[in-house]
Amino acid sequence: MPGDPSCMRTLIIAALILLTPLSALAGDWARYENGRFAYGIDVPAGFTWGRETDNGDGRTFRDGATRLAVWGANHGEDSFESAAYAAIGLAGGDGWQITYEAVTPSWASFSGTQGKRVLYQRMVALCDGQYAAFRLEYPATDLARLDPVVDHMVRSLTGSC
Repeated sequence: MPGDPSCMRTLIIAALILLTPLSALAGDWARYENGRFAYGIDVPAGFTWGRETDNGDGRTFRDGATRLAVWGANHGEDSFESAAYAAIGLAGGDGWQITYEAVTPSWASFSGTQGKRVLYQRMVALCDGQYAAFRLEYPATDLARLDPVVDHMVRSLTGSC
């Protein structure tokens, strides 16, 4: 019954439970900087840092069923756009149903689904035929909760020449 103190208490507790994961992810971010390709990205609080790759191009991070990979590479294509379309094609070949893509000369983003999982990948052009990228894979049930996280990461992925 509205106005019932026990009902209000239950609603407040439920709201706090629902908001806690979002506030934890929106809290302190750490910055990962890659020396080999001169790019950086903010990593949400709560993600476990994996070790740097053997070739020094990036690192992986985990938070439960959510996996974040960040890396830099030489695109080896005619253009950054060609490299982005090749990445989209590879994701499709791996079984991801691509639902969104945007490719420009300086950045590219795409997303898709595979069963009950979601993929979001962002790439930014660097100097001399290089790019930096991140790929976030997570359960579809976390889509609304991770949308602001993805937005922050997109803005934070930067490189320098």
